Amino acid sequence: MHKEETPGTFRDHYETLQLSPNADADTVERVFRMLVKRYHPDNQASGNVEKFNEVVDAHRVLSNPEARAAYDVKYDEYRGTVVNVFEDASATDSFDTDRRLFDGVLSLLYVARRRDPHNGGLGILQIERLLGCPSEHLEFHLWYLRQKGWLERLDSGLFAITASGVDRMVEADSMLLRRDRLLPEAKGVADSSAADPLRRAC
Repeated sequence: MHKEETPGTFRDHYETLQLSPNADADTVERVFRMLVKRYHPDNQASGNVEKFNEVVDAHRVLSNPEARAAYDVKYDEYRGTVVNVFEDASATDSFDTDRRLFDGVLSLLYVARRRDPHNGGLGILQIERLLGCPSEHLEFHLWYLRQKGWLERLDSGLFAITASGVDRMVEADSMLLRRDRLLPEAKGVADSSAADPLRRAC
């Protein structure tokens, strides 16, 4: 059954299908067919009703040219609401920038896991957008965090924080996100016009 969006929320259909906003119709169809088979309730290995419904909803919008055009207007507005997790950071030192990125990634994944302990995770495109840093600049940081055992890849392909990662956050007290600036759908999302020195560094 289709889930209606509630006021103040935004469902990222491109993230659901792990697609670029520039993906053509053929790509949308190809990825949809792959994901709908993976999450179909009859699939004993990877069936997931919630994920299946999200994929179907995303395809319903993105496969319809008129619906997609209307959605893209909202999507562009959504992309402008980037979490300003680095407002007090200095980007003059590369090691400091790396540390802020490590903490930024873990902070976002911590929140996602708190919201959904079993399947809570984020895709690379969403992490890139929320941190305001190109994905190619995050490859080292994601590799490092995986090697440390602080994050993992879920069966869905999303990145998620591990129990060790949560321990690291607690012990280091390194949560960068203010309580009211956790994810885009939360209240008080940072104004995209706010200064962000790390984004300039990236």
